[in-house]
Amino acid sequence: MFERILRLVDGIPEIDRFLGVDDLLAGIDAVARQHGDCASVRRIGTSRLGEALWSLTIEGGPKQAVVFAAVHPNEPVGGQTSLHLARTLAADASLRADLGYTWHIIPCIDPDGTRLNEGWFEPPLTMRRYGRNFYRPAGREQVEWSFPLAYKGVFFDAVIPETVALMRLFDETKPDFMCSLHNAEYGGVYYYVDSTTPELSRALSAIPEHLGLPLQTGENEEPYMREFSPGVYLGLSARQHIDYLESIGVDHSDFDAGESSMSYVERYGTRYLISEVPYWTNEDSRDKTPLDVSYAVVLRERAKELTEADRVLSGLMSSVRNDLSVSSPYRRALDAFLPGLTKQARIATAAADGSSAERLAVVAERFHSEEVLQSVRMRLGGMLLSTLEGELAIGNGTPAIRAAHTELTEVFEHWADLAEAAVPATAIPIRKLVATQFGAILAAVSTPR
Repeated sequence: MFERILRLVDGIPEIDRFLGVDDLLAGIDAVARQHGDCASVRRIGTSRLGEALWSLTIEGGPKQAVVFAAVHPNEPVGGQTSLHLARTLAADASLRADLGYTWHIIPCIDPDGTRLNEGWFEPPLTMRRYGRNFYRPAGREQVEWSFPLAYKGVFFDAVIPETVALMRLFDETKPDFMCSLHNAEYGGVYYYVDSTTPELSRALSAIPEHLGLPLQTGENEEPYMREFSPGVYLGLSARQHIDYLESIGVDHSDFDAGESSMSYVERYGTRYLISEVPYWTNEDSRDKTPLDVSYAVVLRERAKELTEADRVLSGLMSSVRNDLSVSSPYRRALDAFLPGLTKQARIATAAADGSSAERLAVVAERFHSEEVLQSVRMRLGGMLLSTLEGELAIGNGTPAIRAAHTELTEVFEHWADLAEAAVPATAIPIRKLVATQFGAILAAVSTPR
């Protein structure tokens, strides 16, 4: 089966841009029209702004699989992966029969947020263009992290409509397999799974290797991640995050989000795969060469720079807060993320104070610290610029808003120059990212666990 998967992976054509919401929905409609014997589209819910949420069902067997994309709307690779998966399954009855699943494929679960990112979907993909047209919702408004949660004094039940739609689909299908499609920014490919076997781990690492992509082997996304094998980790949960904050003495009472899709489907014994593929690659992201400074020094420098970014961005936000007239999604995201900069700095400082941080740092860890800083500046700086430009666009150009916009425009361009110099990167062909996620899905459902 694995050789068959690689042949299917190699058959994916070149892709020159990311698809927006309308193109994705037109794509699954076309699949349903062309393959009416096995495929149909149905509405599963409504977005916060009133847009219909659509799922494509492809009949293929008694087991149930749910695959969904745009759980974070700044992560569009999965939309094209889900569309290619749908086209392949609908056109290949023998593949459907061999896998034995009925598929429920959602190419865009957050259309409202995805539309706010479409400004950077056309090439070239640079950190400057990405940041300047970037949107990511506050944690409590992210589909992936707004499932119900009650744990150690943290209670969340403000489930957003998009997540409600997914919950209903999970409750209806009680899926045997679930796949949530994600993107990272820099580095290599990695996965989250509920469990693995040597055969599955080999397959998941062999697919990116076949495509010439590295596995993520540098610093982990979260310090508490449990590794099964290189690039393959146990799925994350809000409970793990809360436990970790508690273990390092950082207050978790202000945790303002819910649980993950991975945690929600535990009740059904669902096997899951979360695939993370990066937009850009850089050799430093996996270089384990020791540096001449300790890891503690690297962490403290990260904390220092995050604190400085917070001073600039929170200061500008404070200077205009009383003049802002619109409760936009950008503003809500900033209100959620800006306080988190000081928490990130405290976490880095706490890690630096641990005895394990006295060892020498490696190149990949320094790269990760640089990447975190540049990403924070581009993401939050870009969303604050969008907030200010929205006010100017409706005629609310108070002196404070105009002054903040002028200052931040200059600061953002300087930060973008630093990002391109400090963390130089090569954009990965979209075809390879789609092929990695597509191949991983087929490997996960065809490999016994």
